[in-house]
Amino acid sequence: MGCLQRGVLGGCSPRVCHPSIIAFCTRPTEPSLNRPDDWQHDHEVGGERQSPPPATTLDTTRVDDVRIGAVRPLISPALLLDDLPMPPASQSLVEEARASMSKILSGADDRLIVVVGPCSIHDHEQALAYGRQLKALADELSGELLVVMRVYFEKPRTTVGWKGYINDPRLDGSFRINEGLRRARQLLLDVAELGLPAGTEFLDLLSPQYIADLVSWGAIGARTTESQSHRQLASGLSCPVGFKNGTDGGVKVASDAIVAAQASHAFMGMTKMGQAAIFETRGNADCHVILRGGKAPNYSAADVQACCAVLAKSGLREQVMIDFSHANSEKQHRRQIAVCADVAGQISGGEHRITGVMIESHLLEGRQDLVEGQCPAWGISVTDACVGWEDTAPMLRQLAQAVAQRRRVKTSP
Repeated sequence: MGCLQRGVLGGCSPRVCHPSIIAFCTRPTEPSLNRPDDWQHDHEVGGERQSPPPATTLDTTRVDDVRIGAVRPLISPALLLDDLPMPPASQSLVEEARASMSKILSGADDRLIVVVGPCSIHDHEQALAYGRQLKALADELSGELLVVMRVYFEKPRTTVGWKGYINDPRLDGSFRINEGLRRARQLLLDVAELGLPAGTEFLDLLSPQYIADLVSWGAIGARTTESQSHRQLASGLSCPVGFKNGTDGGVKVASDAIVAAQASHAFMGMTKMGQAAIFETRGNADCHVILRGGKAPNYSAADVQACCAVLAKSGLREQVMIDFSHANSEKQHRRQIAVCADVAGQISGGEHRITGVMIESHLLEGRQDLVEGQCPAWGISVTDACVGWEDTAPMLRQLAQAVAQRRRVKTSP
């Protein structure tokens, strides 16, 4: 799709406001959990004005929300799910993928979980083009690998930068979050229709209500693994969740996160109807560590042993998922190939504690900067550099061969 058709940098063609949004924005007297605050009686949207509020409502109090520049309506999860419902076939796909991963994590299935895909999603059609290629290979290797497409919509930032497809779907600083939520959910529906399970990172604490039903596997990133709120979130998510080690490489923080996520919690949140509520969770037994490196890589056999020792000390299952990218590749995307070879060697040697891997992969290798006024090049990441498909396919086949060899090692006298 060309730039003129998109009308914006790097996004799909703009969509009109959904009727449900228009409805609750234009009927202020109708009792609804989804309408904005009453502009005639709520000081947060301008006090006792006698005319309708502007599209963005500025706070005018002296002591509350003094650093809030604007408040805009947000579609409720229930409205979005009603407009973009999950078909029965997609429900079955997600249920089966989650159950299979649970078996792998418990040792009942000896396949390897492979979460592979772009560092971040920035274009719908490119994501589907990648997914079509991945689906064919996933079917070919399904006896050894459980392939999950990496579909990341939210990007944590050390300082500032593009925060992802939900926060800024048009890649231009317009922050059309309602549109981003709609695009994200539609893409997950389309990926499920391909027959691929999807995995994503949960960063914002509200976004799971809009998309979590379509997610087969979730991750909590290195910057948020220590966050109590994210540990509580993981305890209530319906999918398996991986916690990355800390940015310094420490594994104990991830081990502690698993212990916390396995427990039940009570915390404040938002229901799918958009109402504030207290959630009580049951705990998540399908949580695991993701080794992503820190001050140094931590994918070696010695690192796996050290991680498992920490887990055992906390009474947890000795198992790891290894992220080939980030600090393990020392930010050099092609080093993922060498990391893959090392990990495949460990698996071939009989290492059963490696239950999964992650690969940052796109249609084409490398990365590119977002430049105002220019369309991003097709098939190249706009965040972290990725390996291209021509390298991805051999990596997955290498991992499948390693799993097959691990089985032979296990059954040999």
